[in-house]
Amino acid sequence: MLPAPAGAVSPNPTPTPAPLRPPAVLMRGISKRFGVVQANREVTLSVAAGTAHGIVGENGAGKSTLMAILYGFYQADSGAIVIAGRPALINGSRDAIALGIGMVHQHFMLVEPLSALDNIMLGAEPDWRLDRARTQVRAELQALMDDTGLQVRLELPVEDLPVGERQRLEILKALYRGARILILDEPTAVLTPQETDALFVTLRRLRNAGTTLLLISHKLAEIMALCDAVTVMRGGAVVFDGAIGDCSLDQLAEAMVGRRVKLGRDAAGAAVQPSPGAVLLAAQDLQWRDAAGVQRLAGVSLALRAGEIVGIAGVSGNGQSELLEMLAGMAAPQAGTLTLGDQTFGPGHWLDPARARRLGLAHVPEDRHRCAMVLPFAAWETAVLGFERSPRFASAWGWMKRSAMRRATAGMMAAYDVRPRNPDLRASKFSGGNQQKLVLAREALAPEVAPRVLLVGQPTRGVDIGAIEFIHGRLRAMREAGGAVLLVSSELDEILALADRVLVMDRGRIAGELAIADCSEAALGRLMAGVGAGHA
Repeated sequence: MLPAPAGAVSPNPTPTPAPLRPPAVLMRGISKRFGVVQANREVTLSVAAGTAHGIVGENGAGKSTLMAILYGFYQADSGAIVIAGRPALINGSRDAIALGIGMVHQHFMLVEPLSALDNIMLGAEPDWRLDRARTQVRAELQALMDDTGLQVRLELPVEDLPVGERQRLEILKALYRGARILILDEPTAVLTPQETDALFVTLRRLRNAGTTLLLISHKLAEIMALCDAVTVMRGGAVVFDGAIGDCSLDQLAEAMVGRRVKLGRDAAGAAVQPSPGAVLLAAQDLQWRDAAGVQRLAGVSLALRAGEIVGIAGVSGNGQSELLEMLAGMAAPQAGTLTLGDQTFGPGHWLDPARARRLGLAHVPEDRHRCAMVLPFAAWETAVLGFERSPRFASAWGWMKRSAMRRATAGMMAAYDVRPRNPDLRASKFSGGNQQKLVLAREALAPEVAPRVLLVGQPTRGVDIGAIEFIHGRLRAMREAGGAVLLVSSELDEILALADRVLVMDRGRIAGELAIADCSEAALGRLMAGVGAGHA
């Protein structure tokens, strides 16, 4: 065919392909070392604009470090970052924010006495006169809340906001500062199922409007439900990267851990569950009102028997936390009794944590940072909290036996697979899963009296799938050894996997009790909502 004359138009012109949109985020060859620990190894991550991209891996896999580099908390030892097709130098969070990157942390970065409005303004005040600044920002935020559905009561102090609203506040703060790329670190770790559903509606709306989401999570079902693509990290390196449609939940779990993971009731193996035996702990008609006069416990009665795991389900805020605190001796009710072993306690003479331990009761609190650890302490100091006066760890004159404490901590770390196995490492430097395993090891391996009753709140909150499997195994082992476990969890899957019977709390009361054979998410959901039959 002869070429067309110059200036002639081809009758069937070949369409010019639309230019490919560059990735919103491209991190190429990122490496980062902390002392002897190689946190990231030549990591390459590409995130398409306007998509939700999951980043998963065990605790310590390097995913949080990678996102901290993207947000400017750390600087990579080597590698490059490209944002929307342009090389970026990110030496701090101010640089990241200027590039349209926002981050919502697992532990909220909010000043609790300040109002929600002031938290959003803090460091970004548009006017030196605060009254004028508040008026301007309030109007801008109202428009943003209407667009995104992120409704927050701006005038309330943060300390008065429920957890789900604080989560929305953090996202709103990032969007107000211009975030087009939003990093969310374990965004559902402290949310109820209902709050999680509401959050996902918001995140889908943001993604559909063009915001790029990077979601760090241990909850693979949530990654599968929300994300378009996923990157799996193990040992600081990428071991899988692809579209969600190209993988299954089981494949992701195996890629994370490097082996098949068994969760659910069939994970107990061939071990024979003993029949429930004698009552080890009994509470009768516990009643408690908080400082504002709100009744948090309204006549709660329960009994724990040897050789059983009892689960407590309920929407967060219905008295589960207060019940755990009463049973562990951290607070006393205004009415009711508690029998532990052969001793009975009443409001004027209530159990205290030290006596509880002497009577064989162990407690893993819901909030490990607030109630179970001192984060600046070394691991060996954390591992002996509450037992520091034990003859094993202290002399008759009160001097600490530090070498004995370190040896005991090393043994706990080996028995409960705490990584890294360094008793001198600061507690804050361990991942959430390893912090939880260290607390559980301390309580389960008490130096004087082996516990027969274990109270555990949210045992796998913020914990990766491998650690979940390990912790579940330890709870079953305690039951099979003849102990009693009271399990409070916001994860219905966890309760259904572990419990022998389930109590459901609603508005400070036991709304119903079900044997595990009669349990389903639907049946539990009806009781949690205050409808349906059950016997207290």
